Amino acid sequence: MVDLTGLQSWQALARHARDTSQEHLSELFRQDTQRYQRFSAEACGLLLDYSKNRVTQETLNLLLDLARERDVEAWRERMFAGEPINLTEHRAVLHTALRAHPDRPVTVSGEDVMPAVARVLAQMRRFTDAVRSGEWTGYTGKRITDVVNIGIGGSDLGPRLATEALIPFASRQLRCHFVSNIDPSHMIETLAPLSPETTLFIVASKTFTTQETMTNAQLARDWLLKQVADERAVARHFVALSTNADAVSEFGILPENMFEFWDWVGGRYSLWSAIGLPIALSVGMDNFEQMLAGARCMDEHFRSAPLETNLPVIMAMLGIWYIGFFDAHSHAVMPYDQYLRILPAYLQQLDMESNGKSVCRDGRPVDGSTGPIIWGQAGTNGQHAFYQLIHQGTRLIPADFIMSAHSQHELEHQHEQLISNCLAQTEALAFGREDSAIVAELEQQGLDADAVAALLPHKRFAGNHPTNTILMDELNPYSLGVLIALYEHKVFVQGIIWNVNSFDQWGVELGKKLALAIQDELQSGKPVSTHDSSTNALINEYLKRRHKS
Repeated sequence: MVDLTGLQSWQALARHARDTSQEHLSELFRQDTQRYQRFSAEACGLLLDYSKNRVTQETLNLLLDLARERDVEAWRERMFAGEPINLTEHRAVLHTALRAHPDRPVTVSGEDVMPAVARVLAQMRRFTDAVRSGEWTGYTGKRITDVVNIGIGGSDLGPRLATEALIPFASRQLRCHFVSNIDPSHMIETLAPLSPETTLFIVASKTFTTQETMTNAQLARDWLLKQVADERAVARHFVALSTNADAVSEFGILPENMFEFWDWVGGRYSLWSAIGLPIALSVGMDNFEQMLAGARCMDEHFRSAPLETNLPVIMAMLGIWYIGFFDAHSHAVMPYDQYLRILPAYLQQLDMESNGKSVCRDGRPVDGSTGPIIWGQAGTNGQHAFYQLIHQGTRLIPADFIMSAHSQHELEHQHEQLISNCLAQTEALAFGREDSAIVAELEQQGLDADAVAALLPHKRFAGNHPTNTILMDELNPYSLGVLIALYEHKVFVQGIIWNVNSFDQWGVELGKKLALAIQDELQSGKPVSTHDSSTNALINEYLKRRHKS
């Protein structure tokens, strides 16, 4: 395959970037009174305004030429068809099958996977209905009031995002908690206010061997048995999301309470599977299926819409533009909705674990920069934390602003305050402020000419900072499904452009292996000399301080 920078479309974009690098958004809007209409698109009830980007129609045409030269459309079909596009693990990538129409076959290695997907969804419905109705009780017969999900990575971030985002739709009789960190403080503080008689644990580990998850699961099991003192209680207070039936049974969980998922579902794409069980417990299976329906709508849009109006493709190619030609190292995500406060953390894993790669699919080094650093915070908090850097710093930081037309609460005036801040920030980032307006304001305050001249550089807003604005009617299960699937497909498209495998994560393996060796050394309590001088010294200093009386 031709290196990225050797492609004709890439070279055309490089020339175009040189020719247009000094263009300002203010001028682009002055030149085109129909710019918003030209550079906005809608799908599945979600509006994307990308007019405040440093692009022209020529820019977009050239970006889509790159997408076609990189064969994005064919790779998209290969994914939906169940081909093993995760090349290093020889796996299909079929999170889309988890939300597909059940009557449309999806084949992996010659087998239609949809009956298995339907079976697990039916199992989830039976179980969640039983817990939510009070039919399923703890060992002593008391109703379940608290659910603790024990997982890490995609087994934590995905269900935690959705559960927190959909709190207005949740049962107030069932509280959901999430434990991921192997630091015992996380589990201990979560358990402190809970009763073992009314707590249900979900252990989410495909292999049932994940160190962090199983350590925390054992801690929870010990906590339960310390207070209930009967091994049979485990079966009433633990269920498993796994494929390792033997290990699950040995833990004390009944086989019928193990929820299956498959190796063609990557962890960071797994909230649509049985990993979404805590979501279904919280908001009910009907709402969980609405979330699947929203994602399915975005899947169908992504698969069928022309590239020119395809939301994931547009967002992906804009990111390619800034990373490839403006040296943008990061991308900010600003949800102006408190219920979406952990969306940036979720997208960190989705994007950075997928496209944080330095080799192509064929093992050669990549040609240029790949995935950006993803970060952000819920508005308006971020405005008082890091917006200063975006407005007046030295780095170009593209950003997504996300908002809803309707609040979940009957406080429209306060919701309008929130939305006015969101819109004002995108306007300020795009257009900045004319020096003449700043001078007039300072003169009106009574400053003399020297004082005005001294203060002007500090008050200057250059603008020309690109943003996307995503608007939905309201945040609900359906629109959340649309939003998450939008970002999933954006990440996929960018991975195809960079020619990386977006679906493995070998970069997490080395640290895990080294940690196991160091753990044995810490438990032995003996000084070590087998590592580098820094690691040796830190291990030995830790042991000395730990054993200090």
